[in-house]
Amino acid sequence: MLPGDNSGVTIAQIGSGLFALSVWLLAAGWFWQLFLWMRNAGEVADLTRLPSCDLPVLSQDANLLTVIVPACNEEESIAETLQSLLASEGICLRIIAVDDRSTDNTGVIMERVAEEVAGEQAAEQALKNNLQHQIQIIHIKKLASGWLGKPHALATAARLSQSDWLLFTDGDVQFAPEAVSLALRYAQAEQVDHLVLMPDWTMESHGEAAMHGALHALSTWTLHLWRVADPEAREFLGVGAFNLVRREVYEALGGFESLRMEVLEDLRFGWMVKRAGYRQRVVLGPGLAAVRWSVGAWGVVRNLEKNLFALYRYNVALALLAGLGLVVQISWPILAIVEGGLARVGGILVYLAIFGIYLVSRRVTRVPAGYVLVYPFAAGLFLFALLRSIVLTLFRNGVVWRGTLYPLADLRARAGRFW
Repeated sequence: MLPGDNSGVTIAQIGSGLFALSVWLLAAGWFWQLFLWMRNAGEVADLTRLPSCDLPVLSQDANLLTVIVPACNEEESIAETLQSLLASEGICLRIIAVDDRSTDNTGVIMERVAEEVAGEQAAEQALKNNLQHQIQIIHIKKLASGWLGKPHALATAARLSQSDWLLFTDGDVQFAPEAVSLALRYAQAEQVDHLVLMPDWTMESHGEAAMHGALHALSTWTLHLWRVADPEAREFLGVGAFNLVRREVYEALGGFESLRMEVLEDLRFGWMVKRAGYRQRVVLGPGLAAVRWSVGAWGVVRNLEKNLFALYRYNVALALLAGLGLVVQISWPILAIVEGGLARVGGILVYLAIFGIYLVSRRVTRVPAGYVLVYPFAAGLFLFALLRSIVLTLFRNGVVWRGTLYPLADLRARAGRFW
């Protein structure tokens, strides 16, 4: 370098300036998501806050609604799920519980609950409520060729129902007595074709709360719940814990027969509903439905093992690009704070915006805003979960779900177009 030649310093300054600019742009993006949430989140209806007099009274027709409950090795939770449904008020339910090749006592417990319904104690309770719920148990011993287990269980049960409405749920969800009737009354009042009730995510450890908080914060970039109702918007949703749909819509879309090899069958079904132009809504309802999705932070990582690569339709390039985006989201603010100067201010602003999102979205997440302190670590675990999902799926040449290996070639062949 010649005396007085400061080109190296100039290049470093340019690089530092561009980095600071990128951090400020990232901060602007987070503040935009915070602004959108603050302005629009109130548009998402809360069923527990709606005046009951504004909702229609339901018919007590036994064919009004069928609840379909698939379960594979859910012996610890299936009894509570079925009993909570059988305690439903304001509606007469037909419940079809599917024992999907369980190797534990799930099927036995289902049968025991059904016997109790037929007994004197259940009959007295039904008389008290002027309701007589019906429950049917199906045992699937062998998986049909060309199917994943859960879509097969859902489709099998749906074929047995003649109800006007179908509620697809899971074998580990607990319902409040008014949950199903309130959801259906709202769906009828709003002339909705598909209703998703956001459940309470039961969290019994700090790790679970940290992961759920980070997941929601990251999802604010791609999912705006209030836009699900907008027929012109791309946003859609389907949640396995509570997917309520008109039977005629379900059949028009081909039901779960059209999702035979879909790992994300609940989400993909929501995508199909929205793409076909049907009316879709997402609602809140604190205390109406609850599920513990995972046990500990590592439980979240394990649950995402089959989901994350599937989210990108098993496309390695797309999944790695998403991983790169996560790297930027996680590392840029940290590096900026270390860098100092304007970059440090930008990095601090990123975390302030994320803190704001934790605050204003607690109505949905139930995660205290203080968990923003571990957001970088939780987001890092999501990055690890994504990479783990890719590597394990490629290494196994398929997805392992409930003890069954589903070949990657079959999954890709039926994955369909991107969202």
